[in-house]
Amino acid sequence: MLAACGTTVSGHPTAARNPVTPIVSVDGLTKLLPDPSQFPTRYTALVLPADTAKQAADDLNGYLPGAQVDPSACAPETPTAGPVAAVGNDDTTRATLTVVLTRSTQPLSTLRNQLQGCGTVRLGHSGATSVVTTQLDPPPPANADDSLAIKRTVGAENSRTGLTRTMQSLVGQIGDVRINVTYMTSGTASDSEALDALFTTALRKVRKG
Repeated sequence: MLAACGTTVSGHPTAARNPVTPIVSVDGLTKLLPDPSQFPTRYTALVLPADTAKQAADDLNGYLPGAQVDPSACAPETPTAGPVAAVGNDDTTRATLTVVLTRSTQPLSTLRNQLQGCGTVRLGHSGATSVVTTQLDPPPPANADDSLAIKRTVGAENSRTGLTRTMQSLVGQIGDVRINVTYMTSGTASDSEALDALFTTALRKVRKG
């Protein structure tokens, strides 16, 4: 998992979809995660305990708790509940697919606007500086109120090859449940097909409640 303390963000806003508002209870978030058996083939999956789920969510955002964020407005939102998470590992490519669910009172457009305005962000922690670069791609078609597609790299300044993490994330919101599905690797591999499939599965699971 990532341990980062710096960020660069760029992208383009897109219009939100027409909202629908099924709501699930706070206590039901874990039940909305895809089952490990629903992860794409090659990914050995498990549901993470609460403390590890929080670390995983921070890693996917590229942030460490307590890091100095510059600009400070680019710090990630604190969810109203969660996170809960399930992660699948591909032992061949050493890549991961992670599903993180949280509850948020803010629409996904708030995150979109934040990323648009955070061009370059540096995060300092324990004397080190990390840089996260984030790009907004066209959102995927999704059975959700709204969705985002995000490309992100996280690494220390002047990182050597292999020390920078690359992530592709699909993010959706259904009611107050935010769904983040991320493919992460330290190499050059990608698996858009598995990412798309797991995102669809995760949305379907949340939609069913």
